[in-house]
Amino acid sequence: MAYQLERAVGHTFSDSSLLQTALTHRSHSSPHNERLEFLGDSILNGVIARQLFDRFPDVPEGDLSRLRANLVRQDSLHQLALSLSLGKFLRLGEGELKSGGSQRPSILADALEALFGAIWLDAGYDVASGVIVRLYDGLLTAIVPGQPIKDAKTRLQEILQGKRLPLPKYLLIGTEGEAHAQQFKIACEIDSLRIRTEGSGGSRRAAEQMAAERALERMQQP
Repeated sequence: MAYQLERAVGHTFSDSSLLQTALTHRSHSSPHNERLEFLGDSILNGVIARQLFDRFPDVPEGDLSRLRANLVRQDSLHQLALSLSLGKFLRLGEGELKSGGSQRPSILADALEALFGAIWLDAGYDVASGVIVRLYDGLLTAIVPGQPIKDAKTRLQEILQGKRLPLPKYLLIGTEGEAHAQQFKIACEIDSLRIRTEGSGGSRRAAEQMAAERALERMQQP
């Protein structure tokens, strides 16, 4: 199944052990992904800082710092991890599996940072930077200096309103798991564009955000 994640990320590992370590939570076994997370956090901050520096030449340092903090915070990483379906590739201990660890925001955010670190070690800075920029492109493009960064549902709504098209419909199409670790599956339907995408997550909001992000990706395809 790892090839599905590699395809979603846009990088095929030369050293598959790096990918396995990046996906291994400390509850599962050792080596686990905490050291790679440390590395990935560093490159993520550097890449996002450079993107903001280049894209917004007139924005002062304090505002750039706030934008960067917003982009690299747990919630932003969590949403990107959900868009990659990263949770289904994680190697978790039995306790974490039973308690819904594969959708826990902190675990997903940490694993995505570890993945960035693994790509850096596997293929170098430029490749890792390219992966991060591609994943963050929607969030970076949506930035309006002085305004908060908008989530996928808000961006999708504004694009459709700008085209004078009906707003998307979000439909609950299924739930799985115990009450304490429930998984929601949501469909996002844009009838006027014949687009239907699906998302899943540990809450309806997370599942809707994933479905909206995938709808945005579909709209960008030729």
